[in-house]
Amino acid sequence: MFNVALSLNDSFSPSGNLEITKPARCTEYEGDIIQKNGNNTCNSFEGRWVYKPKESRYYEAPQCPFLSEQVSCQKNGRPDFDYENWSWEAHDCVIPSFNGRDMLKRLTDKRVIIVGDSLNRNQWESLACLLYSTIPPSRAYLDFSSGSYKVFKAKDYNVTVEFYWDPFLVQFDSNNAPKTLRLETLGLSSKHWQGADIMVFNTGHWWVHLGKFRAWDLFEYKGRLVDELKLESAFEVAMRTWTNWIDQNVNMTKTTVFFRSISPEHKTQNGCYNKTQPITDTSDVSHFSESLTWIVDKTLSKMRVPVRYLNITKLSEHRLDAHPSVYAKKKGQELIKRKLKPPESFADCSHWCLPGVPDTWNRLLYASLVLDHPTDSPSLSHLVS
Repeated sequence: MFNVALSLNDSFSPSGNLEITKPARCTEYEGDIIQKNGNNTCNSFEGRWVYKPKESRYYEAPQCPFLSEQVSCQKNGRPDFDYENWSWEAHDCVIPSFNGRDMLKRLTDKRVIIVGDSLNRNQWESLACLLYSTIPPSRAYLDFSSGSYKVFKAKDYNVTVEFYWDPFLVQFDSNNAPKTLRLETLGLSSKHWQGADIMVFNTGHWWVHLGKFRAWDLFEYKGRLVDELKLESAFEVAMRTWTNWIDQNVNMTKTTVFFRSISPEHKTQNGCYNKTQPITDTSDVSHFSESLTWIVDKTLSKMRVPVRYLNITKLSEHRLDAHPSVYAKKKGQELIKRKLKPPESFADCSHWCLPGVPDTWNRLLYASLVLDHPTDSPSLSHLVS
C-alpha cells in the first residue's frame, strides 16, 4: 500500500533544492505510482523544484474569469512567464499530476470547504480554476462577488468547493470598539462547516501582525476582556477552540480534515521585487514564528480526529519569484503604471500569482486523496476507488 507522508514531525527549517533537469515523467493518475522508496512511502513535501518549460500548464489565467486582481499577475502587466514553469518533485517518488476530471469524479456528490485567511483564498482560487478549466463553463456555477465567501460548483458532478474568510478561526469582532478577538468562540463561518466532506483550514498570518498592523485591541478569555495575554497563550487557546469543535463534530467515516502550514513571506531586504527565479538559499526568508508553529504541531498531534498536515512551508520558501510583487491593481489602476517609488516598498510578497505555487499545494492535496489510504484511517476510504 502506498502512503503519502503527512507527518506532524516535519520540520519547518529550510531544505530542499532546485534542479534544472528532466526527471521521470508522471502522466495522469492511472491507479499506480511510478517510483517508491524502500519503505513503500513518500514524503511528498521533501523534494526539489524542477524547471519544465516545455510542459503544458494545467490552465491559463484567462480561462478563469473569477481570478481576483490580487493574483492576476499577467493581466496586471507582469512581463515574464518563467515562474509558471517550475514543477515540485518529491525525492523518493513521482507525485501524480493534478487531474481535474479524476478529482471531480472522486468528489462526486461531495462538499469541500477551505477556511482561513487570504492565503487560503489564494488556494481556493487555484483549486476552483484547476477544476473549472476541465469542464464546459456552462456546467459550472460560480459566486465570487464577496471577498469573504466564494463558491464553485461542478453541476454534472454535484461537487461544491467553498471558501470562508476566517483568518483567526475564532471570532473577531471588528465592528465595535474595542476590537475584540474572542478566543473561546469559533468564527462566524463555523456554522457552515458541519457536514463538509473535505475541510482545509489555515491560520497564522493575522496573529503576527503586531504594532499598528495588529487587528485586535483586546482578547476575550474566560468571559473577561484582557490585554496582558502572551500571543503564544492566546494562539494556543484559539487552536484548542478549533480542535475541540473538530473532535466533537467531525465524523471520521465521512470527513477528511486538512490543516495547511504557513505560507512563507519574502519581505526581507528588497523582498520579491524584480525577482524572476526561485532561490536556493532560504536564509533571507522571513520565517514564521517557531513558537506558534510548535503550538500547531502539538495541538494537532493530540486530536481525536486525525488531521492531515499540508506542510507546504519549506517547498514554498524557495519561490521568491512567484509573488504578485508590483503586478497588482489598486483603485482599478495597475500599480506598475503609477510609477510609485520605491517600487519594492509596495510589492506584495505574501500572496501568489496564478497559475503558480498554490497549484502545487492543490496537487499535493489531490495526491493525498488519491494515494494516501492507510487501513487504520477510514476517513479516506470513501474517496479512493
